Amino acid sequence: MIVKQFEKTSRRLSRRHFLYLAGAGSLYLVAGCATHPVTGRSQFMLMSESQEIEVDKTNSPHQISADYGVVQDRNLNSYVAGVGQDIASKSHRPQMPYSFNTLNAPYINAYAFPGGTIGITRGILLELQDEAELASLIGHEVGHVTARHTAQRMTRGMLASLVFAGAAAAAGPQWEGVVAGLGNIGAGALLASYSRNQEREADELGLEYMARSDYNPEGFIGLMKMLKELSGEDRAALDLLFSTHPMSSERYQTAVNRVRSDYAKNSKPLYRERYMDNTAGLRKIKKAVQEMQAGDDLMMQEQRQKARQSYDSALRAAPGDYAANLKMAKCLLSLENSSEAKKFARAAHEIYPREPQSRHVMGIACIRENNYEQALEEFSAYHEQLPGNPNTVFFQGYSLEGMSRRSQAAQKYSAYLQQVNQGQYAEHAYNRLQEWGYI
Repeated sequence: MIVKQFEKTSRRLSRRHFLYLAGAGSLYLVAGCATHPVTGRSQFMLMSESQEIEVDKTNSPHQISADYGVVQDRNLNSYVAGVGQDIASKSHRPQMPYSFNTLNAPYINAYAFPGGTIGITRGILLELQDEAELASLIGHEVGHVTARHTAQRMTRGMLASLVFAGAAAAAGPQWEGVVAGLGNIGAGALLASYSRNQEREADELGLEYMARSDYNPEGFIGLMKMLKELSGEDRAALDLLFSTHPMSSERYQTAVNRVRSDYAKNSKPLYRERYMDNTAGLRKIKKAVQEMQAGDDLMMQEQRQKARQSYDSALRAAPGDYAANLKMAKCLLSLENSSEAKKFARAAHEIYPREPQSRHVMGIACIRENNYEQALEEFSAYHEQLPGNPNTVFFQGYSLEGMSRRSQAAQKYSAYLQQVNQGQYAEHAYNRLQEWGYI
């Protein structure tokens, strides 16, 4: 039943949840005024810069792994990171420890953690037409960091005394390891998209930063036009993008007016050819990325057999793709085909051994086969590679329970309950501890 719940929830889970929860952490709250890095005005803030960085450091590795890790195309990642570092150096907070990560995830989005970790998916890179658009996209995300938008939301939530309890359950088991037990942070600061005012401010800053970096501001209009066109489509691959970054015709027109009025004489290049050269490898597997997007859409509709066909098409187009193999493994798990799921999860691990998500999927498949010893090995390996996920601790306990090692299972369940106190996993752990006489 526990494993069934994992599969059911992971199938319906939207990727929006982590970005809503990005920045959650156990904070030592010291109320006070801070100077806004952009405007220079005084603002009430419950989160210091060092706390922003620590929250980022704690949480961003889990999101990057959930998005199938950084691409193994070193040239592509270096290229995007180079553009990002140039933009960041022209920002209002150049001292932040920025990192720019091109992610294997096929869905269309980019996001920023409060300390400067920025993720850009393969899906959105395939929608861009030139380097100026990429610089605009990165500038927008850097704008969220420089304007301290996540810290603002968290402060508002804390002041409203909204309780964080239950956020992990809402996010589902796949994400519980990221969000559970990270402190009583105001849910209102986390479970919300950027406001329209914050998006406008990030747009203003993104345009300013890319222009400072000697790009043609027409690239910013190109980005806004692309987003406006995508906003009219009904695709699962776009769910997160527009749930966290609201788009409107007014936002697009504001960008056009600003460029036409303030940057009319700018004739800097768009660098289309350079962008195409550096993304050539990615565009070669565009069909695979699109098939993964289609498969994800079908999984959300619970059309699993059709989703399997889409993932199979993705694998035919890119057999060595880590995300495609792992998505197929998850699909097969949902179809109760554990043995085949293990094969694809193992293939994913061999393709990208430094990325641990495949270990977790293999562990679930092993539990389905009652192979608790191997399951424990997989979850322990995952924990070693990416510590800090309470959900992994639960599955270690579940595996130990299956091996009739009650004392050790009880230790894991107790450790889990110290971090998570709601949801089916917490209920199972509590009931076992009570049944075994530990409570």
